[in-house]
Amino acid sequence: MPSVSAHVALTLAQHIDAVFGVMGNGNAYFLDAIETQTDAVFTAVRHEQGAVVAADAHFRASGRIAAGTSTYGAGFTNTLTALAEAVQAHVPLVLVVGDEPTSGPRPWDVDQIALASAVGARTYTVGRADAAATTVIAIEHALTYRVPVVLAIPYDVAAREAGPVPPAPEPRVPAALAPSGEFTEGMLDEIAAALSTAERPFLLAGRGAWLSGASAALGELAASTGALTASTALGRGVFPDARFDLGVTGGFGAEGAMELIREADVAVVFGAGLNQFTMRFGALFAPGTKVFQIDIAPAATHAHVGGFVRADARLAAEALVERVQRVTGSIGAPWRESVDIAAARAYDHGDDLAPDGRLDPRSAARRIATLLPEDRVVVSDGGHFIGWANMYWPVAAPDRMMMIGTAFQSIGQGWPSVVGAALARRDATVVLTSGDGGGLMAIADLESAVRAAAGRGVAVIWNDAAYGAEVNLYGLKGLAEAPMRIPEVDFAAFAAAVGAEGVVVRTLADLDRLESWAAEDPATRRFLLLDLRISGDVIAPYQQEIIRVNS
Repeated sequence: MPSVSAHVALTLAQHIDAVFGVMGNGNAYFLDAIETQTDAVFTAVRHEQGAVVAADAHFRASGRIAAGTSTYGAGFTNTLTALAEAVQAHVPLVLVVGDEPTSGPRPWDVDQIALASAVGARTYTVGRADAAATTVIAIEHALTYRVPVVLAIPYDVAAREAGPVPPAPEPRVPAALAPSGEFTEGMLDEIAAALSTAERPFLLAGRGAWLSGASAALGELAASTGALTASTALGRGVFPDARFDLGVTGGFGAEGAMELIREADVAVVFGAGLNQFTMRFGALFAPGTKVFQIDIAPAATHAHVGGFVRADARLAAEALVERVQRVTGSIGAPWRESVDIAAARAYDHGDDLAPDGRLDPRSAARRIATLLPEDRVVVSDGGHFIGWANMYWPVAAPDRMMMIGTAFQSIGQGWPSVVGAALARRDATVVLTSGDGGGLMAIADLESAVRAAAGRGVAVIWNDAAYGAEVNLYGLKGLAEAPMRIPEVDFAAFAAAVGAEGVVVRTLADLDRLESWAAEDPATRRFLLLDLRISGDVIAPYQQEIIRVNS
């Protein structure tokens, strides 16, 4: 007869086709059932944090919920940083874990429910009689609230027989939040009127707009109002017409583009939380700009918002299109057609080498952008280097650029991100951008990334022999730099040790290997790691903004 663990596995596999994790005492029976009784694909990682990170990346790359798994105790506590990131980033996933016996904790057990709760994740614990139903409830919770959920299997019930597996109902997910109510309708009228009469209208969209499927409606709204557009870092590519798009806002944005945004008289924000980085620490909009926000959050998320609509971004955008077109038909666009978008979006080219003789990261990033395959999905670790990919590497859509770790301000989640993205997008080239600090922190899952992506994987390591963000902020304040420095590590040798090809890049000419690699057959080439020996003296503009605010 099927065990409790089999009930969980069989039910989970009806809704989730990808599971990532590390096997241990607490999840051995669950993984046995996944492998032998379901069609779900299990991919091993080498550190339990990677189980959650890979599931997180899988969702961001595909929109399909995935699962991670670990054993109890030390295995579970290893997942907590990644779990906190998924909570803060609003990423749904299910983490299946072993847990203490129902008879009470053993010396090596911890209060896992309390630990999960401390980082914002809810735990559902299965029993012998309700394992299948509880599994459905956990999936439903994750999808409804866009959060990670922990599904715990107590050690003493994991292998107990539970009878035939009952039919699993489909998880019920609420419909998109439609604009409704007298106040909301009035506010939409006000926004439409403001856009229709604006001389310099501007639309900003974030990841929430992409998740809602608002791209087409936003494109139509921009065309109908003659608005310039831009996105947050996690919403890159959400507007379908790039001709009038200013790129990313905030510290990753080009200075000319940010100056144009300051000229806007009306700005409407869709599905973006307006954090301090997007808002340039309050300086994104000019004091006279009328700012409206549309989001599913309970209330406006920034003090500069003058009008708020709580609604799904797509439904609200469609409602605005209908209002604008009903009132004005087609609106001319003198402002956006009178500005030089290409010039406004231009970034500093940089020099071949920095004054210290090491690579200038700006010129390296620009050169890499011309060599990467067009089908790329970029996954980013956290650290000072995040500016270079975000500034210089264009992507086709928000699900092709993900920064896992930035919501929780953590590093060391890059390598396992490759694992989840590679499984989610089997037709794409997965490109990791990581620093040497984060790269070393998660080095165990370099092997996982190489195994999962193989010839479809590239890693770019921005190796400045330091924790660059700390040097740039606290080193400049005069604090001791020794704890901020890292002995220069040969990442190319690490790559070779796990079957990848590693190239040390000291000059732009060394990047020619990326060009020849891209022309090879993905089925026969190896995973490529580029160990860029960059200068730490070149500070990314977003970091300069942080330095200015903190000084």
